[in-house]
Amino acid sequence: MKKLGSRGQRVLKIIHLCLASLWLGGAVALNLMITFLGPGESGGELLAYDLARIFMDDFIIIPGALGCLLSGLLISLFTPWGFFKHRWVAVKWILTVAGILFGTFYLGPRIEGQPGITLELGLAAAVDPVYLANRLENLAGGWFQITVLIFMVAISTLKPWKKRGS
Repeated sequence: MKKLGSRGQRVLKIIHLCLASLWLGGAVALNLMITFLGPGESGGELLAYDLARIFMDDFIIIPGALGCLLSGLLISLFTPWGFFKHRWVAVKWILTVAGILFGTFYLGPRIEGQPGITLELGLAAAVDPVYLANRLENLAGGWFQITVLIFMVAISTLKPWKKRGS
């Protein structure tokens, strides 16, 4: 497979870093929002809060995550890094796919379910057991995912572990 030149590799890495920033920054912002913003003073405010969280997930976090997956694929295909030539790259692949699956099948449904509860219950949703459980699980899962993303940034920077087979 033809490899990119140094300029193409730099451009691809810049794109990858920008997308990683979206994913991590969006996740941090979303979790800070869940942690520090209260339910508001009306059902309408709570609904706006729920919809703002969905907006952040759909338009910041998901594009960042999928963009990282795609740009990582291009980096692996068209640069000397490869997919499994270096252990740290293999670990990043595993964590990226796991993070996207975790977000899609665990975190996402909990965010998406909140507006329906709020529409049904209004401000009373803020004390509803299902709403509170979704919020708590989103918060715990979100901070876990942020920790994993920071770890991925660290191994991308430090490039620990030698090449496979050496």
